[in-house]
Amino acid sequence: MELLDSRRLTGPGLLLDRPGAVADVTVADDRRDDVIAAWRDAVIRMLNAVGWGGERIVARRFAGGASLAITAPPDALYAAADLNEWAWAAAEAAIRHEPEPDFEPAAERLREAIAGERNPGMLAIRSAARSRGLTFLSGEETVSVGAGTGVLCWPAGDLPAPDRIEWSRAHDIPVALVTGSNGKTTVVRLLAAMAAAAGRVTGVTSTEGVLVAGRPLAEGDYSGPEGARLALRQEEVEVAILETARGGLLRRGLTVERAAVAVVTNIAADHLGEFGVQDLRQLAETKLLVARAVGARGRVVLNADDPVLVESSAGIRAPIVWFSMEAGNATVQQHAERGGAAVVQDGGALVLLAGWERQIVARVDAMPLAAGGIARHNIANALAAAGAAGGLGIPLDAVRSTLARFGRDPADNPGRANVYDVGGIRVVVDYAHNPHGMTALAATLDTLPSERRLVMLGQAGDRDDQAIRDLARAALALRPDRVVLKEMDAYLRGRAPGEVPAVMADELRRAGLPDGAISAPGTEIPAVREALAWARPGDLLVLALHQERRGVHELLETLRERGWTAGEPLPDPA
Repeated sequence: MELLDSRRLTGPGLLLDRPGAVADVTVADDRRDDVIAAWRDAVIRMLNAVGWGGERIVARRFAGGASLAITAPPDALYAAADLNEWAWAAAEAAIRHEPEPDFEPAAERLREAIAGERNPGMLAIRSAARSRGLTFLSGEETVSVGAGTGVLCWPAGDLPAPDRIEWSRAHDIPVALVTGSNGKTTVVRLLAAMAAAAGRVTGVTSTEGVLVAGRPLAEGDYSGPEGARLALRQEEVEVAILETARGGLLRRGLTVERAAVAVVTNIAADHLGEFGVQDLRQLAETKLLVARAVGARGRVVLNADDPVLVESSAGIRAPIVWFSMEAGNATVQQHAERGGAAVVQDGGALVLLAGWERQIVARVDAMPLAAGGIARHNIANALAAAGAAGGLGIPLDAVRSTLARFGRDPADNPGRANVYDVGGIRVVVDYAHNPHGMTALAATLDTLPSERRLVMLGQAGDRDDQAIRDLARAALALRPDRVVLKEMDAYLRGRAPGEVPAVMADELRRAGLPDGAISAPGTEIPAVREALAWARPGDLLVLALHQERRGVHELLETLRERGWTAGEPLPDPA
């Protein structure tokens, strides 16, 4: 038995419909029920001791463990996590027939912690905002109501009484929550471009950072709660498009509980095994948390070509807009017969369906992002964005104009199938980070002519060995003559240096790639330099980049400016 993780939930999550705390534990399946019963007994006793008798207690079982959760007042979540950890320790002791951790000292310590955390002013504003149907956000030492042009913010330690707030100044703005295993960032960028084409000031969050009106406000991975709060608290923002990662949903729950649109692009095997999510159905349940934020006047945009999403959509209460690469998709057809909306690819065009009414949104061959129709994953991303745009109040003309130009410039969608022709070789830079993404990239590049092919790839250490092997094997669809394995040193996440590349190399050898065709020179920049040094005119290099995209872009531009030709020595590193 082991406590794997203990965390606060600031919003609704997989187990709870309101804030609380959750702990993930390992326990043998044959002892799990006894352990959960002992934990529940300890929780009840301690909840009563601290005066929280009305809270919910929930356990979710999974192979080899469980997630143990309790609801709690929103202004005492650190104490709630401590309480949950004490209850787990008490359960461990009971199962092992050991003395229980001292109850009364723990109860007194928790009562003091609760008193120290209490913020009745925050709870009063939260209640007043919710009663008015307004977004409420707390965190980062700030409390806010409303969003964007209608946001009001205060320091968490200096809050006004609700009756002193000018509620007439507070309002929400259209918000889209975008999640899925692949394509999230591209859909976010498309929606942001569509909103900008309609003259709206956008607030955008993604794994790349936070942008306001296209200007960077913060750089890095802001696809979680911190990014959402930062974007929604910018007073000039008129519409927000928020990439909403699975990790943030599992760690903190649903931060934004009011949205006009939620988008789920697809469900693919990635991150399985983390936080007790062990299969695709549980992963779909996690990602579909974003649908809870959408009301009856909003829309939830889902991939009708994804059987797991179709199966998991039954409990969604908001109107659904399906998108599909096939006009004859059975889910779309049944939905249209009932008067529902959808966006499909039909006869080389993106077509918006409202019942049996049809409107052509764009021709695929006129969409730069579609690369003449071979980038099928980007056609799907365009369908998702087109389906979401109307829910944000973006007119169809802005959708059309965006799809007609987006992707001409690599800066439109950096790191996503960006092509550089330099020194007689072609270099494709992409974010492909899971087998689904790698397979889609291989399909896109399948017909590109090349003398030889090289693939550079790597993986974060938080994936299990099988997921790492699956990515390595998926890369073979690119038919590489050489594979360069990179170390993702910022994402070791408990792995030893060199461990992930070694697993990948072993899988590539099992698949028949000779030792001489595999190398592991280190982190991204050394790996890219090795790939370029190997190349000769006519070759294709496919570089899966995650950390050093800017540095690689600068290197490739430097080579182009200097007239470098493949086969010549590379300039010394700066």
